[in-house]
Amino acid sequence: MTKGNSTMITDELYAYMLAHNPPLDAVQRDLVETTYARLPEHAGMQSAEEQGPLLAFLVRLTGARHIVEVGTFTGFSALAMAQALPEGGRLIACDVSEEWTAYGREAWQKAGVADRIELRIAPALDTLRAMPEEPHIDFAYLDADKGGYIAYWEELVPRMRPGGVITTDNVLFNGRVTDPGATGAAKAIQEFNDHVSADARMDSVLLTVSDGLTLSRKR
Repeated sequence: MTKGNSTMITDELYAYMLAHNPPLDAVQRDLVETTYARLPEHAGMQSAEEQGPLLAFLVRLTGARHIVEVGTFTGFSALAMAQALPEGGRLIACDVSEEWTAYGREAWQKAGVADRIELRIAPALDTLRAMPEEPHIDFAYLDADKGGYIAYWEELVPRMRPGGVITTDNVLFNGRVTDPGATGAAKAIQEFNDHVSADARMDSVLLTVSDGLTLSRKR
């Protein structure tokens, strides 16, 4: 077996990576900093800085016009994806918190993309199940409560158009996915990863980006 983990991601190497990626714009940077300043106990829920440019890249790569985000928090990932949408593109953001998403609403307005984002405050399963059942979603980002991942996946997959992509965050769950005695959210992620890898409807790859990202393409 060839090992590909010989490069350790030091702080210096991480900074080098960020310096060679597209930089965050002023609104994105302000949102990231505001999240850490105002919500320090929850800021770890925010998508990693490098994921913003990556999500924007994937939106452009897939030519997505209809995006669904499950789990919005303070809106950094939704902002990055909405900015990458073409004219007429739409993003439906699913969350249950008016308080946290208020930061996103303000940032989306500042960035001039508020008209591209429809925030639906409700349990995400209810929002997903109310959507048309035929394949129509081009791109989805899944980053919500880990215990709900499989249920969200099962609502999203039939609604993805052929070639549509689901990107799922936190699939390494701080390394706890390798723990045979995992419980709670870590156990839920283990079960989700097994579920995805066995799903013949999708082609999937698990990547060691940030806390782990799985990219899945509808066959």
